[in-house]
Amino acid sequence: MDECNFNEIIDKTVKADLLRHALPSCQPQEGSPANTFTVSELEELQKQLPNMHIGRKADIAKTEHTGDFDICHQAWPTGTDKKEEAEDIKVCAAAAAASPQEAPQEEEEAPLVSTNRSTSSVNAVKSLDWHGAPNFGLKPVHIPRAFREKVRAGMFVGPTNAVCAGFLQCNLVVLPAGPIAFDFLMFCQRNPRSCPLIEVVDDGYCPVGVAPGADLRTDVPMYSIYKDGKFVEDVTDATAYWPEKSVAFLIGCSFSYDGALMDAGIPLRSAEQGKNVPMYRTNLKCRPAGSLSGNVVVSMKPIPALQVSKHVEITSKYLHAHGAPVCIGRPDVIGIEDLDKPDWGDAVDMAADEVPVFCQCGVTPQAILMESKVPFAITHKAGHMFVTDLPADMGC
Repeated sequence: MDECNFNEIIDKTVKADLLRHALPSCQPQEGSPANTFTVSELEELQKQLPNMHIGRKADIAKTEHTGDFDICHQAWPTGTDKKEEAEDIKVCAAAAAASPQEAPQEEEEAPLVSTNRSTSSVNAVKSLDWHGAPNFGLKPVHIPRAFREKVRAGMFVGPTNAVCAGFLQCNLVVLPAGPIAFDFLMFCQRNPRSCPLIEVVDDGYCPVGVAPGADLRTDVPMYSIYKDGKFVEDVTDATAYWPEKSVAFLIGCSFSYDGALMDAGIPLRSAEQGKNVPMYRTNLKCRPAGSLSGNVVVSMKPIPALQVSKHVEITSKYLHAHGAPVCIGRPDVIGIEDLDKPDWGDAVDMAADEVPVFCQCGVTPQAILMESKVPFAITHKAGHMFVTDLPADMGC
């Protein structure tokens, strides 16, 4: 082996060893604040890693940007024009203040920043697109948050079908803490298609796992109050009825895949006609749990016959939102005698080329609570869901 090749191998070995040991060897001493270095340590580390900008943010901001992507500090170059930053802030603020219908609901995920960033910066982010890397194109969570603010202010009290497309919607059941709440938890576990459990809030009313900052007492467009298995009234604010010690259950809803259906060109007749989705009791038995028993409730969508297979293909992926249909085209088989007389919601007009498609529904718990004569419960009003910050396709 000649001397040139030998030196090249030695050089590669030294560089690899340097990258492996440089950072650990320069970590702060025990007892010092986290992520701090002495001046001499910073100088030594900078010499060992000359291509990486290391130092205080103020010092880094003064350095001229060379087009390199700095993974140590911010995702975009520090030399960005302040006018562009101000424009971005104004755009984000305007979008957050907009209603869900006014806010942008693009098919593709929203970019992290405006499109007038430098090409080198965009390419730098794209270059980080490897398996397991963080996703820089996050869902625009200001859309469901703005919607919940609108609901909390009493500005939206209607059904949520086709609202905040692309975000997970949930049915709500609130019970006093105790044996009934445990029975219902077991009921959900035994009937996952009717009651796909998303979140359980056993201390208070803030569902931090699915919507940080939300309030389950006020952020549902309409609530139904039940006592001794009987419906009492519908309210827009459940604060006065909320048990001191409660357990709140959030259950996946088929409204969650409305956006996927619309993207596939499948119409949502109820939304087009300005109606709530029709829901029906069936003769399909749920598996009982403790003191709770009863039958499945289904929702119905009129689907063009040539698109039924596409509907099944899409919905079968959403197991966290009831999944694929339980019946297609034959309501009499599941005990439904008249489609024009739903037990909840509104009758929907069907075209000659459309077929009734029935999916399991989150109103099943309401039917179960009524049939089991539960002493007290709060639920969402049928069709009026809680909208979360989670993407609708999170389980697909």
